[in-house]
Amino acid sequence: MMQALLNEARGLGADLTALRRAIHAEPELGLHTPLTRDKVLAALADLPIAWRRGASTTGLVGVLRGGAAPASGHRPTVLLRGDMDALPMPEETGLPFASRIANTMHACGHDAHTTMLVGAARLLAARAESLPGDVLLMFQPGEEGHHGARFMLEDGLIDGGSGQWPDAAFALHVMPNAPHGQVQGRAGALMASADQIDIVVHGAGGHASTPHDSGDPIPVVCEIVGAIQAMVTRQFNAHDPVVVTIARIIAGTTHNVIPDRATMRGTMRSLSPAHRALLQDRLARLVEGIAAAHGMRAELTVTQGFSVSICDPRAVDLGAAVAGDLFGAGVFHRLPAPVMWAEDFSYVLEKAPGAMFFLGVAGEGADHAACNGIHSPRMMVDEAAMPRGAALLAGLALRFLARGFA
Repeated sequence: MMQALLNEARGLGADLTALRRAIHAEPELGLHTPLTRDKVLAALADLPIAWRRGASTTGLVGVLRGGAAPASGHRPTVLLRGDMDALPMPEETGLPFASRIANTMHACGHDAHTTMLVGAARLLAARAESLPGDVLLMFQPGEEGHHGARFMLEDGLIDGGSGQWPDAAFALHVMPNAPHGQVQGRAGALMASADQIDIVVHGAGGHASTPHDSGDPIPVVCEIVGAIQAMVTRQFNAHDPVVVTIARIIAGTTHNVIPDRATMRGTMRSLSPAHRALLQDRLARLVEGIAAAHGMRAELTVTQGFSVSICDPRAVDLGAAVAGDLFGAGVFHRLPAPVMWAEDFSYVLEKAPGAMFFLGVAGEGADHAACNGIHSPRMMVDEAAMPRGAALLAGLALRFLARGFA
C-alpha cells in the first residue's frame, strides 16, 4: 500500500512543482494570504472537501470525510498542517520564478509545505471511501511570528466549534541543508518557546564632555548585555538550555550628546515551561538591578511568543514506521537534541497529540551542509523531494486512521 502511495505521489510531481512555483512567485505576509488561499482552493476544487473559514485570518481547514466505518465506536480524526506565509526579506536566488513582490520571499519553505499538503489531500481523497475516519487539512497563514495557528484555533476552525480536538496532528518542515529525502524527528521538545523582549534604560542626557553631570544609559546597556550571557550560563542548567539574544540596540542622535535613554530588543528561548517562566523573572531582576546600581531606571517588557513544540513519542514512532515503509530503512533520523527555533504548530500540539517532522530538501547528491539554510535570501528547495513529503503526510494520516498510535 505504501509503495503505491509513493508512486501516485511521484505522478503528481509536475503539478506540485507548478503550484509551488506559482506560490513562490507571489509570496504574502502575515495573517492574510488571499492569493495563496485561492491557489489552494483552485488546486483542490474538484475534490469532495468541505471548507471551514474564520474571521481572523485567511486560513482554511478542509474536512475530508472518510466513507468506511471505524473498527471501534469512536470515529478518529487526524489533522495535517501546511503553513502559507512568507518572510519580509529580499530574494537572491536568481530563480526564473523568484518573488515578484518586493522584499517578500518564501525563505522558510512554506510554499513547499502548502504544496505538499495539497498533494497529500489528493492522495487521501482518492482513498476517501476506504478511510475509517476524517482528515482535517489545515492551511495556515501567519506562522512567521503572527500566531496564525492560535487564531485559527480561537476561530473554531479545528474543532468546528464542538470542543472536540483531533485525535492526532502532524506537520512537515523542509530542511534545505539536510540530506535529500531524509526524515528527521524526535520525541519530547523539538523546538523552543520564543518570546520577544524590549528593554528601556532611562538616564539623563547631557554633553558628551561631562558624563559625570549626566546619566549615561549606554554603558548600562552594555553591562546588561554582558550580564545576560553570564546569567544564562550561571543560573540555568545546561541540560535544559535557554538562549537570550539581544539583536538591536538604539541610543543617541549624534557624536557629542549623551542620550536620555537607550533601548534594546531581542528574544529569549527555552525548552521547558518552567525555564520559560524563570527566565522572565531572572531577566527582570537583572535589568532593574543593574540600572539601579547606576542610579537609573530600566523597564523590561516581554511579549509572549510561541510555546515549546512538544512531540508525542507515539506520534514520532508512527512517523518513523511510515517513513521506513515508504522510503526504506535508514531514512528516518532521530535528532539527538532539540533546535532552538520556534513554531506555532506548538499551539496545535497543545490540543492534540502529534509531531512535526523535518524533510531534507537539499539537492540529491549535494553537499547538504554547504546549502543555504532557512531564512537565507538564497535558500533553495529541491522540488523533487516534494512528492515524498506529500506521500509522508498522506501515509501518516492513513496509518493513524487505520491503527491509531498502535
